[in-house]
Amino acid sequence: MRKLRNVFAETMLRVGLKDKDLVVMVGDISHGILQPFAKNCKNQYYNMGICEPSIMGMASGLSMSGMTPVVHTISPFLIERSYEQIKLDFGYQKLGVNIVTVGGSFDYSKLGCSHHCYTDISLMSHFKNCKIFIPGSEKEFTKLFAENYKKNQINYFRLPDRDHGLTFKAKQIKTGKAIKINDGANITIAVTGYLLKHVLDILPILNKKNIFADVLYFNSIKPFDKILLRKSLKKTKNLLTIEDLSAHDGLYSLCIKSAFDINIKRAKQLAVDDFIHQYGSYEDICKNINLDKDSIFREILKIVK
Repeated sequence: MRKLRNVFAETMLRVGLKDKDLVVMVGDISHGILQPFAKNCKNQYYNMGICEPSIMGMASGLSMSGMTPVVHTISPFLIERSYEQIKLDFGYQKLGVNIVTVGGSFDYSKLGCSHHCYTDISLMSHFKNCKIFIPGSEKEFTKLFAENYKKNQINYFRLPDRDHGLTFKAKQIKTGKAIKINDGANITIAVTGYLLKHVLDILPILNKKNIFADVLYFNSIKPFDKILLRKSLKKTKNLLTIEDLSAHDGLYSLCIKSAFDINIKRAKQLAVDDFIHQYGSYEDICKNINLDKDSIFREILKIVK
């Protein structure tokens, strides 16, 4: 599978050749892969350097002038560092922008906590005029971007470093709609991003133990698919959410709010519930914070058994 960062660059070229209002601004990353866009879409590409709050301010000016800005760099620097500019320049002014980040959660695990960002979904959720996407494969990003990039809203596309390995049909990918991955009656597993792969890997082991999971995959966090979630929970009565996001205002919160009136027997959240200090690989950190396959498997057993 190709890296979603490369898919992003190719998508910008394809869209930019047709839409001359599209302007891509980067914070000193992805230069090489964006060179075809820069060469073929004259005056539509700008490397603004490491000054992320200023980039957001300049992007708001482009938006006010009728252009369609796409701002791209690493999550902690664009969302956490620049949050005041996003709030004032786009939230307050009600302007549209496309924010496309890499390095969310702990994808840049070996660079330490300065490059971690697991609060971004929570922060961006506070804007009513915002749509939030975590595409986990090539087709998911291209379809969701095409559906939303021209709308006068804040679009946040969070690109994971890893692909979950599944290929969906175009009709399965819709803004605000979850995808049913597996059908079962014992437990509802709500998952987002690359961690879907962890769930897929343990499904055969669960089946051997006569545990059958309803697996729901969310590549749209906002809007959130309450309908599919509620239908599943009315059947299973058990919930496990799996997310490499902050434990505050993430997937679990959305699920509980959506199903407050359903008699859920057991509910458990696997997420980032404290500041991560560790170094190592992505999988190393998953193990340290109980987001690895073994931890997921144990939690499912606790809930069902």
